[in-house]
Formats: sequence, C-alpha cells, structure tokens
Amino acid sequence: MHRYRSHTCGALREGDIGNNVRLSGWCHRIRDHGGVLFIDLRDHYGITQVVADPDSKAFKLAETLRAEWVVRIDGKVRRRPEGTNNDDLPTGQVEVYIDEIEVLGPAAELPLPVFGDQEYPEDIRLKYRFLDLRRDRLHQNIMLRGQVIDSLRRRMKEGGFFEFQTPILTASSPEGARDFLVPSRLHPGKFYALPQAPQQFKQLLMIAGFDRYFQIAPCFRDEDARADRSPGEFYQLDLEMSFVTQQDVFDAVEPVIRGVFEEFGKGRPVTQRFPLIPYAEALSKYGSDKPDLRNPVIMQDVSDAFRGSGFKIFANILANDAKAAVWAIPAPGGGNRAFCDRMNSWAQGEGQPGLGYIFWREGEEGGAGPLAKNIGPERTKQIADQLGLKVGDAVFFVAGQPGKFVKFAGAARTRVGEELNLIDKEKFELCWIVDFPMYEWSEEEKKIDFSHNPFSMPNIGVEEFLALDPNDHDKLLALKAIQYDIVCNGIELSSGAIRNHRPEVMKKAFAIAGYGEDVLEAKFGGMLRALTYGAPPHGGIAPGVDRIVMLLAGEENLREVVVFPMNQRAEDLLMGAPSEVTVKQLRELHISLNLPKK
Repeated sequence: MHRYRSHTCGALREGDIGNNVRLSGWCHRIRDHGGVLFIDLRDHYGITQVVADPDSKAFKLAETLRAEWVVRIDGKVRRRPEGTNNDDLPTGQVEVYIDEIEVLGPAAELPLPVFGDQEYPEDIRLKYRFLDLRRDRLHQNIMLRGQVIDSLRRRMKEGGFFEFQTPILTASSPEGARDFLVPSRLHPGKFYALPQAPQQFKQLLMIAGFDRYFQIAPCFRDEDARADRSPGEFYQLDLEMSFVTQQDVFDAVEPVIRGVFEEFGKGRPVTQRFPLIPYAEALSKYGSDKPDLRNPVIMQDVSDAFRGSGFKIFANILANDAKAAVWAIPAPGGGNRAFCDRMNSWAQGEGQPGLGYIFWREGEEGGAGPLAKNIGPERTKQIADQLGLKVGDAVFFVAGQPGKFVKFAGAARTRVGEELNLIDKEKFELCWIVDFPMYEWSEEEKKIDFSHNPFSMPNIGVEEFLALDPNDHDKLLALKAIQYDIVCNGIELSSGAIRNHRPEVMKKAFAIAGYGEDVLEAKFGGMLRALTYGAPPHGGIAPGVDRIVMLLAGEENLREVVVFPMNQRAEDLLMGAPSEVTVKQLRELHISLNLPKK
C-alpha cells in the first residue's frame, strides 16, 4: 500500500465497502458523540467521515487530534448506519472505521477557523492566506480560476491563435498608470519597468508577421486598489490579430467570452450577440460607460418639459447654460412618497442638494410631489408619456451640464434598480462599448490628452487626420477612435482597439497630446521604427481573467479569486512585501534613499 494513501478523501463509494484503505488529510471537523469520535477528514478532493470508538486501538490517539492536524489513517470502509447518510457528500453513504492513526503534521491554535464560511477580518485572512485557501468557497474559486484559464487557452487555440510569452522587464512608458520600476545593476541610474500590459510587444509580433497572438499575461500597475481592481498585478487574456477590422475582432472574441460564461455560468443565461453601444449613448442612457444591462432603467433627456416651466430652478439652469440638460431616471414600481424620500436622502448623502421627483398614485391626476405641482399636469403627462410611466411609478431628475452630473445620475440609476429589486442577478448581460473619444481635456494639465489608448487608430481617414489643427480643441474632442470595451453586468472586462499602424499618424497623434518626437523616440522608439518597415493593419483586446472569474464565482471582490492577493495598501501580509533591503543591495544598485520625514 502507498505510504500515505490508497484513496483520496473524495473517492470512496458503496462499492468500496469491506475494503481496507489508507487516507491522508486534514482533520476538518471533530465530533464526540457519547464517546464515539467522528472526524471529517479533508483533502483537495473531498471529505470522508472516519470513526473511532473505545474498541479501536487508535481511539486514545484519536482523542488528542485537533482541527487542521494532518493525519494518515488506516481502516475498513463500512456503510454508514441507517439514517446518518449525508447526501450532500459524494462519500456520504460510507465511513471508515479507524484501525491506525499516524500524525503527519500537528497544527497550532488556529488564527481563523477553516470549517464554516464565516466572515473574518481581511488582515488576518491575508496574513494566513494558506489557511484561508483551505476554506471550501475560496478553494473552489481558485480551482474555478484554473479551469477558466484552461478553457480560454483551449478556445483561443481552436480559433487559430498562437501563444507567445513577452518580456517582463521592459522600458517605462508615459501612458496609463504608474509603472513599477526595477533598478538596473549593470546600468547605474537606469531602470526597467514591469509591463502595464504587453501592448507594444504584441503589436511588434504582428509587425513581425505572426498574425494571431495570445497569452495569459501578467500585468503590473502601481495604482490604488478597488473591489474590481487588484493593486500591483493582475492577469488578462491578451490577444492581437493582423489584417482585421473592428468587426473581425468582435467575431473572434465573442465566442470565446460567451463560451466561457456558458461553460462555467451554472446555467445562467448569457447574452448571445453582444449589442454595440456607442460611448455617448451609454452615458446618456445609463450614466456610465460600464452599464449594467440587467438593470432595465433607461434615462432620458426631458429638458423640453422643464424649459420655461414653473419649476424655476431647472428652468433657469436651462435658460442660462446652453450645455445644460435635465435627465430623467424612471423608477417603475417606486410610486410612493416613502421611496422617493429615501432616494432624496440618499442623494443628499452623496453630496447633492437633493433629488427632484414626481410619482403617480391612484386618483391623483397629474402626478404627486412639489415638482409636479410646479410644472403642472400637462408637462407632467408629457414626461409620463415620454418615459412610459403609469400609476405606481416614479421618476427622478438631475439637471446641469451632463458632463458634471453623469456619474451621479448613473449611481442614482443603479440605486433605483437595487432598491426596487429590478436587477436580475441570475444572468450575464454583455455588450460592446464603441466609439470612444480619441482625446479628452485634462483639467489638471490644461491640455488635450489621450482619452483611452494612445496606440489607437482615429476613426477618420489618414489624410483627414494629418490635416487636423492641433489648436482646434472642439474638433479634436469630437474625434472618435476605433476603440472598444467589453462590459458584463456593469464590470469592464477589457479594452481594445484597432491600432495605429502608420508612423506619421502616430507622430501626429502624440504631438496633439503634447508629446514631442523626442519623447516619442525615447519612449516608443522601437515601435516607431517597426512601423516604418511595413506594418499590417492590426487590432486586439485584453479581457481581464480575474474579473471574468470574479463574475462566474459570484464574488464582489477580486481578492476572493486570486491565490495570494495584496491588501488595499498594496501590501503582501503573508510574505511581508514590500520590505526594506540591505545597504549592500542598495550599494550594488547605486541607489541611496531619500525617505520622507516621519
């Protein structure tokens, strides 16, 4: 018999009854029922109940066992007594009567329990991540992650993509988030950077003629943590294709993403053909370029109903600012004062003066609430007709310049959907967001800057783009790029674009954003040179693996699907990173520290 096991803890069935077996695993739970010890023995594969009573020669040792001790047990498989079967376990029809126990690894007192799924402080969970990972929910999440990655890799290869590995030590880039820098020992005063994404390398692979590339790529960004964004590092399904249009990318990527959600979504419906939603439309309808389409609430512009109305606050805003508008957020089923007042209080908690509303109730013509009385029944009916509202419904309003209130409007839409239980949590709604602006105005730097991705092709002809006046800000801010995002249930899964493959277009694009040719040459010289030697039209995208797994696992935080995550402050509490280094190490790197004063 094998030194440690003849079977795993998930393998035994009724057909094994009467056999002598050897199991090894962790003592998951120990129960003393009137002098009979029941131990749930756990390994990676499952749980088997093992039993010792005073007649067993292993009973005395069994009494000393504690939770999470690692043991080997020898014994005979027998049927569980009638009425004690556990149908929730594959091994639930049988148990092992213990003949011998060997303690392989005793455990100290646990800083957090493994049995059960109770919440525990995050700092404890991360410091003792190896214990946290023993818990079933987290263990299954990590196994799901591996299965999803296997599925993505298989689907990409079936789609004609080839897997390549791109460098981890590379050059710093001025775009995107902050780089993680790595000092060079051989080149004093110079630094490598960890890649924020394999962006330039995958484009260079297309220029090199490889046609279809992918990898499950680690990416590194020195940015603050959020629930849907890990600090430090994350993984993405990075891909690139040559001689393609935007639609070709969509046709290649949709089956992969849809297939993975169908394979691991436990029967939940998945969008079959992802709708294309222009960026501007997403903002005006949903208040976000990451819309949760499970929420049926769609906002509309109702400025005409308030222009010159008796509600002077909105009427004056519209009269005095040509860019102003009034947006309506319908709330089907929210037609009562209690709900409307709750929404108004919530808005005040968000730093807003309030949230104007109208609601409709039986026997009250023209709508209810102070705002309805100010604008009168005719305008109130106009709003109800436009939005398709009826008795029992309500509507909320935001006014001003949409660019300033859009984020709040989107949050209010989400709040309405959640409060009224309008969101179907048992499906995956995916879409493409397209037609992103090429540039945006940086209020901080008082200049035009890239909006999304500096390597994207503008959505106009080459000659027309080259003829643009860098000082014509209105025209530049109206310019669209061939860029696109995949969004699922309000979570951005990926960004992509048809790339800028013409060197003269790249120089012009960067010049408009304030980067001179010297900067372009210093930071992107390799790319610029490559483009001058015959570059194919190409494009790609990079869906986030962590976020896909998070959605499939039904989790709300990426740390629940990452094996060894950092905390919110980008600290690895388990390994103690970041950490101080020795003077000798600093000297070898020609670095002296200039720390802030405490």
